[in-house]
Parts: sequence; C-alpha cells; structure tokens
Amino acid sequence: MSLSMKRTTEKNLMVFSGRANPELAKAVAEGLGTQLVPMQAYDFANSETYVRYDESVRGCDAFVIQSHTAPVNQWIMEQLIMVDALKRASAKRITVVAPFYGYARQDKKSRGREPISARLVADMFKTAGANRLMAVDLHTDQIQGFFDGPVDHLQALPVITDYVAKKYGDENLAVVSPDAGRIKVAEAWSKRLNGAPLAFIHKTRDVTRPNQSVANRVVGSVEGRTCLLVDDMIDSGGTICHAADALMNAGAESVVIASTHAIFSDPALERLANSVAREVIVTDTLPITDEKKFDKLTVLSIAPLLSQAIREVFEDGSVTSMFDEME
Repeated sequence: MSLSMKRTTEKNLMVFSGRANPELAKAVAEGLGTQLVPMQAYDFANSETYVRYDESVRGCDAFVIQSHTAPVNQWIMEQLIMVDALKRASAKRITVVAPFYGYARQDKKSRGREPISARLVADMFKTAGANRLMAVDLHTDQIQGFFDGPVDHLQALPVITDYVAKKYGDENLAVVSPDAGRIKVAEAWSKRLNGAPLAFIHKTRDVTRPNQSVANRVVGSVEGRTCLLVDDMIDSGGTICHAADALMNAGAESVVIASTHAIFSDPALERLANSVAREVIVTDTLPITDEKKFDKLTVLSIAPLLSQAIREVFEDGSVTSMFDEME
C-alpha cells in the first residue's frame, strides 16, 4: 500500500517587527494587507534580550523590520535574535528589513587599525540566518557588497522629490550637495526635479573628530535660488546647518533641507529649529517622537515604499523596476 503526501506550495508572507520603530512596521504591514505577527519581547535584568513568536512560522517568507535607532547596539542585537528564532523555527526565507542600517558610516578604514563595522553587521545577519537584506539609502553603495546574498537598496528619492516638486516646483530651484563626494546623488535629485542646476559645498573634515566638519565655500551658482540641500542623514545637524549658512551667505534666496534619515542626536533639534532653513524634510525610517518635532519639520512616510518592495520580493518580482526611471 502506497501513501501519498500532499505538499503545499502556497507561499506565506509574514511580517515581524522589533521594538525600535513599531509604528513604521505596522504601517508597512497595513500596506501589505496583513498584520504584524504577535511576539513576546523583553529585556532581562542584566539587559539581555528575549524574543518568542506567538504563532507558527514554519515555511513562511519572513520579513523582519527593525530601524537601527539609538541605542543602536540594542536594536541590532534584537533583530539578530529575531532572525535566529525564525531560522530555528523553520522559516523558509528570512529578509532583514533595516530602513536605517546601523554602522553604515564605518564602511572603510580611514586610518590604520580601524574596523569596518558595516561589514561586521552584515556578516552577523548572515550568520544569524538571514537570506536577504533590504535597506533604504545606504550611506555608500559599497555596503551592498558586504552581505553574502541579495540586497535590495531602496531609495527615498521619489518620495521626497514628489513632495518637493509639488511644493517648490514653481520656484527657481537648485540642488546642493553638502560635500563633493555626494554630487552623484545630487545629480539624481536634479534629474527628478526637471534638471535643476547643481552646486556643492566644499568642506573639510577631521577624521579624529566625529560629527564635525567645516563648510568652506559654495561651488556653483546659487544666487537668487531656492536651494534644496540634500543628504542621506542628519545626525547632530552641524554639517547641514553650516552648509545652509554658507548658501545664504552666497546669495541664495532660501534653503530647504531634505534628508532620508533623521538621526537627530543632540543638539540637532536646536540647531535645525534655529537654522536659516525654511523647511526640513525627512522620512520616518527612524522614529520621530513628538519631542523631536519642531515647526519647520516635515516627516514623509517611507512605509508605502517598503510595502511595495516587500511585495515585489515576496511575489518574485523586480525591486529594481521600482527605480528604473531614475537610471
């Protein structure tokens, strides 16, 4: 007597969230027409993290969302433990979704005897059991090569430029990079904004002093223009605020700051609120509590972009096609 076994081929999408930015993860899940998988997560008295999923994850296509906000080490560790729990519970495929990827600025050795921490983070996720990595606006493109597997590098550019075009499209725009090294990124912004002219700030940075740089001079014509000052992240706010001052001193009509990741370490809020910028535009890749909001701040949701990318991955579609028009 032969026994036949029925094998299910139906794929099962499951979305999981750490505790760093649950509001964003909930919005992503809603965009996918699902809910976050319920999970127990807490810290022991000595700060060790514990997680356990409240339902079976066997055979699922798992997407684990965690923004690496402060305290960065705690939330990276929690996401690693979540991935390990999924692997040991027989999830079929595990995708780490890190809207903001921690340690991204440590992507190379500037001096001898330094670590390349961005590579170490990627290695840890691979060791934990991740099959795929998804992130938004990595600090440098080379980080995509640090993870041994597929990497989906999403760009917040369409989200922010659509807003800017609608609000400032009738003004005499110029796109400004805060340093020469990011001029290629500024070119993509210019293309999305009907070929707005480019400029950049020539600055110097002391590698021995973190979060500090000196804005020297503006390269390019900004006189009489609304300058869109673009960067991937705002940490303490010193660099971007000094750049805004330099633009106004060079004759700019006004300055609008746009950045994907609002890290907002002290004293960023004070600096930005009191800066010459007329508006500061960011996304919610990192949690922005009410205490971090100020009058000229605009927060755009990245959730629809993440939901679309997750759907493309789950359905074996093309994430790249989401950004084809930017090539």
